[in-house]
Amino acid sequence: MTDYSYADDLSLALALAANADLISLDRFTSVDLEVTTKPDRTPVTDADKAVEQSIRSGIEAARPHDSILGEEFGTQGSGSRQWIIDPIDGTANFMRGVPIWATLIALAVDGVPVVGVVSSPALGKRWWAAKGHGAWAQPHGEAATQIRVSGVASVSDASLSYNNIQGWDAAGRLDSLIDLQRAVWRARSIGDAWAYMLVAEGHLDAAGEWDMKPYDIAALMPIVEEAGGRFTSLNGVDGPWDGSALATNGLVHDAVLGYIR
Repeated sequence: MTDYSYADDLSLALALAANADLISLDRFTSVDLEVTTKPDRTPVTDADKAVEQSIRSGIEAARPHDSILGEEFGTQGSGSRQWIIDPIDGTANFMRGVPIWATLIALAVDGVPVVGVVSSPALGKRWWAAKGHGAWAQPHGEAATQIRVSGVASVSDASLSYNNIQGWDAAGRLDSLIDLQRAVWRARSIGDAWAYMLVAEGHLDAAGEWDMKPYDIAALMPIVEEAGGRFTSLNGVDGPWDGSALATNGLVHDAVLGYIR
């Protein structure tokens, strides 16, 4: 991966996220929301599809030679630059009126996420980062501020989000989760992209879960890493392709992996 400034790509991602927020927030808590079930038994709404179509159209116009991978419409194109989209991360929350959901937009170069935007309009907040440009957060109507992970250095002092017990149980790692929960100071099931943004902001020290797709992970990674944290799979593998996620402040990462392994 060559030395390159991704400021223009980040600006594009932020503009796409702003347009996406208008679509998703308009459909949030709508009485005529259309919900169907995909072959993998996960729900999808008309808002998921409309948001992804909007983002894809923007990328096709601005970066016609780039590839796109999206949750709802798959992969198009090829090449070293790939935009990775989760139009609504937390669809189950979205369809039930729970405000913990977000649009995730990432750019990966040679498989490595270098730009990430997480936009949560129902929470009134957006996070973003690009390689070499730091990590930032902006509540609606306020100025953006640079964010940084915590300085907690001991697992016994750490605050953890584990998403859900069912995922750990299905992965055969429920005993590991119980051991980890006993070891940390505090464990909660916050879930979805917000937990990882809380790690980036220093409010949590670790967040992890199983059964993750690249579009669930790619946008989160640059934000956590540019905030000074570390992001791998729960198997300790770098990148968004290993099917799980572990984000920490970096200081407790190896220790947390030790409990999971």
